[in-house]
Amino acid sequence: MKQRKKKPGAAAGASSAKVGYEAQLWEMADALRGSMDAAEYKHVVLGLLFLKYISDAFEERHAKLVAEKAQNADPEDKDEYRAQNIFWVPAEARWPELKGRAKEPSIGEIVDGAMAGIERDNPQLKDVLPKDYARPALDKPRLGQLIDLVSNIRVGDQESRAKDVLGRVYEYFLSQFASAEGKKGGEFYTPRCVVKLLVEMLEPYQGRVYDPCCGSSGMFVQSVEFIRAHASGNGNGGKAKADISIYGQESNYTTWRLARMNLAIRGIDGQIAHGDSFHNDRHPDLKADFILANPPFNVSDWGGERLREDKRWQYGAPPVGNANFAWVQHIVHHLAPTGVAGFVLANGSMSSNQSGEGEIRKNLVEADLVDCMLALPGQLFYSTQIPACLWFLARGKKNQRFRDRRGHVLFLDARKLGRLVDRTHRELTDEEVARIARTYHAWRGEKDAGPYEDVPGFCKSAGLDEIRKHGHVLTPGRYVGAEAQADDGEPFPEKFTRLRRQLEEQLAESAKLDEQIRKNLDYLSGAIEGAPEE
Repeated sequence: MKQRKKKPGAAAGASSAKVGYEAQLWEMADALRGSMDAAEYKHVVLGLLFLKYISDAFEERHAKLVAEKAQNADPEDKDEYRAQNIFWVPAEARWPELKGRAKEPSIGEIVDGAMAGIERDNPQLKDVLPKDYARPALDKPRLGQLIDLVSNIRVGDQESRAKDVLGRVYEYFLSQFASAEGKKGGEFYTPRCVVKLLVEMLEPYQGRVYDPCCGSSGMFVQSVEFIRAHASGNGNGGKAKADISIYGQESNYTTWRLARMNLAIRGIDGQIAHGDSFHNDRHPDLKADFILANPPFNVSDWGGERLREDKRWQYGAPPVGNANFAWVQHIVHHLAPTGVAGFVLANGSMSSNQSGEGEIRKNLVEADLVDCMLALPGQLFYSTQIPACLWFLARGKKNQRFRDRRGHVLFLDARKLGRLVDRTHRELTDEEVARIARTYHAWRGEKDAGPYEDVPGFCKSAGLDEIRKHGHVLTPGRYVGAEAQADDGEPFPEKFTRLRRQLEEQLAESAKLDEQIRKNLDYLSGAIEGAPEE
């Protein structure tokens, strides 16, 4: 890369993109889907958005270099782009080229060639981008229309990157595709509020972050967003530093590609491996400081019969017919000596005694690994209506970071929280996420979180003896009790007399209505019997 003088006052080109138009953009893109299955269309749209993103960033940098030719800038020097963390885009893959040929019958082959060219010149994207736009099943006029639609938004220039325009559009599209695909959608997308809750509670400021079933990388994206949001030290004493290493694994190949693209559009480096975490652990020696995960619920065909003597099963061999406690112990296996983990499981994991699960849960509790249990509201997930919970595990509950929590578990019941966003889906609000995280931080003794106290119906710190009395069942509702009712000031004897009188009046009224209904039925019966036959 040639050395050159800096040109003063060079400003980035203005962007017409406005954050907040995700829903409108989705409606337009979805209208072009036609009869194509959502699972298939997902890769068509997200691939084009990714291509537009890297092309926008390239074109902006290219224009700047052209303007600086007098200062020895070379617009065709790949190092000029890589030095700014911008992908090199070959001529055949640049968006103006695609836009100009969008109406051609061969547009599918043109897009495939563009994707192949980008992978060729950017080794970190090898085998990541979709390259099947030429397939006969993909309607080419609709593909051209989709390219025209994407052409109207700027997602990769400097201003759009600062606003994370594509990140927000990408996440919104992932959520909508997850909703459209229903159960299958849960394979690649965890609702943002759940991811945010896990991240806010664990606070992955620095260290190794791992997700053994990372889907489209939502946990990692939210972790980096968390660090950036706290980087100024506002409210955390300046402890946030962008110093995390990301490790993930995903068994579904197309979802793995989504994960890689989702990180790439945000400039996040990560070691995301493709493969089955149980049978082909790609990070076998990793000991992570933070583990965040949303494993698939109650998987029965996980191949457990081939792993009966696996070294990860330190607390009992998980049942062949359910992978829940295989995931739990895989996570424990990868925890560093002072590591913490937060992950989603079906509610049954808190109380099931089938096939040795109760014994495994007991052993985890007695090993003092369980730090916090949280019952979630229903209807949070696109993939299932099965009630879910969050498990939080911690190695070394006595360390310099927090108070000594040995022998105690925090139980949180959030089942009554959340708001409906549509007829079938609920989400936790930012205020609710903050309340839950603050309670956990206060309980584990963080300096700025304030004092902790039990709140009936919401949170309870329980010792191991109390948990043993409940047979090592970890359902929060057993511990937090009933929510305290406000005292209305009416003495109980007077309230009892009033309510009894009210009940007697209602019973008398009910008896009158029953008598009236019987009379009406008798009248109708007589009318029917006396009617002449036709």
